[in-house]
Amino acid sequence: MEDILNNIHEVVVEKPVDLIIKQIKQLIGSGQLKPGDRLPAERKLAERLGLGRTYVRDAIKKLEFYGILKTLPQSGSIVAGLEISALEGLIADVLKLDNTDFYSLVETRFILETNAARLCAQRRDENDLKNIKEALDTYSAKISDSPDNSVAYDEDLTFHRKIAEGSKNQALKSMMLTITPDIMAYYQKYKTCKDTGQIALREHQLLYEYILQQDEDAAYKTMELHLKGIMEFAKKTESINIKED
Repeated sequence: MEDILNNIHEVVVEKPVDLIIKQIKQLIGSGQLKPGDRLPAERKLAERLGLGRTYVRDAIKKLEFYGILKTLPQSGSIVAGLEISALEGLIADVLKLDNTDFYSLVETRFILETNAARLCAQRRDENDLKNIKEALDTYSAKISDSPDNSVAYDEDLTFHRKIAEGSKNQALKSMMLTITPDIMAYYQKYKTCKDTGQIALREHQLLYEYILQQDEDAAYKTMELHLKGIMEFAKKTESINIKED
């Protein structure tokens, strides 16, 4: 029985965004899509694929971020002017990123978000403070309403995204948004936020206070503390995966 189980592998269900990216890769590889060609409109792509426009939009945004597609005013999304082999290589790298290990994703998030907190404390304006406070209040309300005072994934993500927006660094924000869906999928898989709601809420409140006071070092250190637990958990997960391999 043990031998049989050892030869059964986990079933990995591909994400709609990845499937869209793979189809675009195939079109480029076959020459049906060439550098400079324009993609059909999001609505038409969604209808043809039988998927929601959100998936199509996310796929296009990801390909734009890595320079594979470009969006031009009045022209829509066009294929970048690179050689076919280079485009295919870039898309392959994007797909590999989605399958990267949990620790690498969390480590990247740690680097991005600690610096986002520092920059936000330095550069935030009144509108940023308003948006961060609204996100904090929404998160707080969700935690209070939760039976186990824990899970508020979407509200947590919104709070962190508002801090990234306050950093006034568009590249940093875009990189965070690129890796976040995969991180959140791991969080839910491993139930990493269970029973930590009130602790996280207090750390969110401190982050807001330090950003309000423009205390860059305190904002950085608080974000560092905030992500310390998930970093340690991800490290343990990495060690387990290495042993299993």
